[in-house]
Amino acid sequence: MTTPEITLNSGTTIPQLGLGVWQATNDETERAVRYAIDEAGYRHIDTAAAYGNEEGVGRALASASVPREDVFVTTKLWNADQGYEQALQAFDASMKKLGTDYVDLYLIHWPLQNRERLLRTWDALEKIAESGRAKAVGVCNFEPHHLQLLIDRGGMLPAVDQVELHPHLPQNEIREFANEHGIVVESWSPLGGTSNSGWGPNSKPNTLLVDPIVTRIADRHSKSPAQVLIRWHLQNGLVVIPKSVHEERISQNIDVFDFELDDLDLSELATLDDGVRVGMHPDEMNMGAPD
Repeated sequence: MTTPEITLNSGTTIPQLGLGVWQATNDETERAVRYAIDEAGYRHIDTAAAYGNEEGVGRALASASVPREDVFVTTKLWNADQGYEQALQAFDASMKKLGTDYVDLYLIHWPLQNRERLLRTWDALEKIAESGRAKAVGVCNFEPHHLQLLIDRGGMLPAVDQVELHPHLPQNEIREFANEHGIVVESWSPLGGTSNSGWGPNSKPNTLLVDPIVTRIADRHSKSPAQVLIRWHLQNGLVVIPKSVHEERISQNIDVFDFELDDLDLSELATLDDGVRVGMHPDEMNMGAPD
């Protein structure tokens, strides 16, 4: 089945389900992305300069049997490259590594803690969007007050806000705010992260894939816990980018269009909301900030 698409405020569309490649090497990424595109039917790949695997994505895009224009590609600006000229240069570097002359979505990876620099960075992304080298631009990890800063600035609004989001952290406030302003919300660590991925000061490693509520729902539908969680994102109107480099899981993660969670399932999953993160809160994050 074709993955559903969501129309962005840029006028372009984004496949609602994609492949994330965080923590994968270039070689792992190349193999996973090529398999995802050619064998599993993915048309959406999410990488970042900070992941160190843009070259792997680029090699996979070049060797895949699917035309470049049929694959939605996202990459992100790393924190150390925030600022106007720095962001423009970093974008050029990402394009060279990806081996493409445009991306479908370019994101600021973190807001950090310098409002003036953030606005100059957004100026650069707006210029990139106006040039057509990014079909859409957006942000990651922006709280409502960060989004409000761009709204008050005037001009182009982010097409996407990619945030940590899963049943433990459903981000209702961000989702409501973004929806009011025509910004699509995309979920990172949509399965709750990996068992060892808690890296914020108050974060905990993931337990969602073994949570008894999730596994019970999975049993009811004869699906995996990961498939249940991905379905939860889809039915909440979110864009979801589960990461894997394993072919079986890559195929399994996109095999989610032949069932639906019912009201009982959704009400049970809602009880998992405890605000626990696997990553750092954006208001505390300043890693890699330029001097």
